[in-house]
Amino acid sequence: MRFEALSSAPYRRFWLGSIASVGSTQLYFISKAWLVFELSGSALDLGFLGAATAVPTIFATLIGGLVADRINRRSVLILTSGISAVLLLVLGVLDASELVRVWHVLLISSLLGLVQGFDFPARSSIFPALIHKKQMMSAVSLNSILWQGSRMILPAIGGFLISITDTSLIFFICGIGFFCMMTVLLTLEVRQDNHANDAPWYEFKEGVKFVMHHRLFLTLILLSWISMFFGTSYVQIMPLFADMLQSAERGYGLLISATGVGSIIGNLFISRYQQSRKLGIMMLSSAAMAPCSLIGFSLVAWILAGTVGAFWLACCFAILTSALSSVFLVSSMTVLQIKVPDAFRGRVMGIHSITFSMISLGGLAAGALAAQFSAPVAVVIGAFVVLSSVTWVVFRVREISKLDLIQESKHSESVSYTHLTLPTNREV
Repeated sequence: MRFEALSSAPYRRFWLGSIASVGSTQLYFISKAWLVFELSGSALDLGFLGAATAVPTIFATLIGGLVADRINRRSVLILTSGISAVLLLVLGVLDASELVRVWHVLLISSLLGLVQGFDFPARSSIFPALIHKKQMMSAVSLNSILWQGSRMILPAIGGFLISITDTSLIFFICGIGFFCMMTVLLTLEVRQDNHANDAPWYEFKEGVKFVMHHRLFLTLILLSWISMFFGTSYVQIMPLFADMLQSAERGYGLLISATGVGSIIGNLFISRYQQSRKLGIMMLSSAAMAPCSLIGFSLVAWILAGTVGAFWLACCFAILTSALSSVFLVSSMTVLQIKVPDAFRGRVMGIHSITFSMISLGGLAAGALAAQFSAPVAVVIGAFVVLSSVTWVVFRVREISKLDLIQESKHSESVSYTHLTLPTNREV
């Protein structure tokens, strides 16, 4: 059964509830960028928006991983969902009243980033407690499909809603979505073993040491960071490409949705081959081909903008790029989840969660390069950095190409699960 993790009632409840919060995250991501673009039209401001989200997220994530190992992860997620809802409703009010300024968006984005820094490690480390060990690969794929599937559908809907109303409606919808997630979490009761025996600072250093002393962990995490910072951050300046391709709000939403379509395709593909003994080769091949496809996307917007069919060709390249990136990301995350000891899970996955902040942080570099040269030039430079990094890994860290999850699944003793109970009067 490909998605057998859904047979676990608590995981199924968590996954279905996450549709609201993850969908809201996708919607407010595109809405914030479009609002800033409308207010200033500046590529640099779009870059600052990415940095305003990413910098506090990265710092908070490092602490958030430690918190996820010391405090009940369900409680952390309830708190982060509630705060996110309030912040988005405040932004919605400012936008609807036409009092909103760029600095308002940057400030609220920073606060949301701070909250996400605690949310991501707890979210990525709670679900193993809701499943059986044999369901791990299924759960990782389902989590990725949730994120990428919502990115496939909701940006197009969001772009349409923005074109007929304005961004304030999106922020209100997102606030409600996070309240829905908080309600679902209140129906779950997760008992978690507390592994905290030492001072927080010492435990944080132990988590970093664990990653630094395991070359496979260090390489996969660093390559994920580089791929997102240089290879996926183009989504942060996507309004510029929508403008170049003369597609306005709806085209912007469709371009973001195209990246979601590609990610779903990549997830479905790799879910069929994660038991392959050539998984490592497939992982690195996808990581190498993704920046090549991204160069194609940039060249279409750069050379063919304004010609018939250029927009849809750009969408095709966006789909292919995201599909290839997804194959690498899902596979590498599965390897990490299988091999990490539960006592280090929150800290290690917290460090890995910085991967997603790299998209926004990379937007600052992409925005600066786009302001200095052009958006296509910025993306091509990033693509060459990713390709160079993958090439280095292929020749210097050869054990990755030999990864075999069949053997890992049989012999890994590193994954353990906390006890889970559900209220007896609540059935899924």
